[in-house]
Amino acid sequence: MEKFKRKLFYLGGFDPRGVRFYHQMYREQAENYARLSGERVEVSARRSGPASSALWTVTNHSAGVETDYEFLRWEDLVGKVWIRNPLALAWRSIATYSAHARHMQFLRMRKLRQGPVITILYPPLLAVLIPLALALIPTLLLSLLLPFWASALIGIAISALLSGRLLNKLIVPWLLRFMYYNHSVAADGPGAEMDERLDQFAARIVEEMDGPYDEVIFASHSNGTIYAMSVLRRILELRGTLPDNFTVLTLGQVVPVIALRKDARWYHADLKALDDKPFRLVDFSAPPDGAAYYDVHPIRLVSDRCAARVDLLSPRFHLFYDPENYHSGWSNKYEAHFDYLRVGDRLSPVDYVSLTAGRRTIDEAIAAFRMIP
Repeated sequence: MEKFKRKLFYLGGFDPRGVRFYHQMYREQAENYARLSGERVEVSARRSGPASSALWTVTNHSAGVETDYEFLRWEDLVGKVWIRNPLALAWRSIATYSAHARHMQFLRMRKLRQGPVITILYPPLLAVLIPLALALIPTLLLSLLLPFWASALIGIAISALLSGRLLNKLIVPWLLRFMYYNHSVAADGPGAEMDERLDQFAARIVEEMDGPYDEVIFASHSNGTIYAMSVLRRILELRGTLPDNFTVLTLGQVVPVIALRKDARWYHADLKALDDKPFRLVDFSAPPDGAAYYDVHPIRLVSDRCAARVDLLSPRFHLFYDPENYHSGWSNKYEAHFDYLRVGDRLSPVDYVSLTAGRRTIDEAIAAFRMIP
């Protein structure tokens, strides 16, 4: 069997955990894929790569596939802006939502998808209401037995003890950090360090694009899908045309978080620069994922034309997970947003490991996926 060679570049989201976490996650999901498929898949140890990246090799011995996996790193930059102090996070969230009120096109966002609007708006409400309720209810109940000042102190202590855990379960702090970061990026651009990193990523992809590969994929997830558009603009500026075997893959797309900010002119220019360029874009975003924008064409957010070949698809997770493992509901929002990188209880032609370690090209995988009733 002739070996099928794939080059994969992966740009992750706003997550300080970085390459160690994602390498281990890929290994675990590859084991699940091997168990379900019966194929023998080996994931190598990670090693340092060029241009702020890490490398590992995925070998599917049964299918004759070798994938050179390159993880594009920016977790160090995430760590620099990751707000750990809850009081600082609260203060910056006030500035964030004040700016959103002035600049975010919420009505247009609501017409695209209602879920992300709720996801954007509920964190500040819960961040106020949950600590208040956890303090007020015990205070009022205990005031029947104790002096009000003593009841209030106990209520505040109970709130301080419990509210953080409950807010974390509802991923409120993570969403507030996510919104503050993207507010800053929308208003002021990525910053000098991130701009330099995006330049490195684009140059690295261009360097490998004409290598001895049957398929080249530039995959991104979550917040990485925003920057993927900026990297794609740089790629096209560096080489003009793209090979037929090159695909941009976005997972859990969140492009409107920046694109629908009226003050994000730098990003509007990045998207507008792509509207007359031919390229291949495939997006998988799930309708139940309140953090993602299903069926939203990123280029058409700023332009009426698009020369690219674009597929906007739902991964239909409900078909591939048993009910007890299917991530739905408010408490599972964070996990649901990572199902794009997982293998379910049954294999999908378009789950992440099938796309990156399997024998099918992306177009072949999509064709097989569309045959599923």
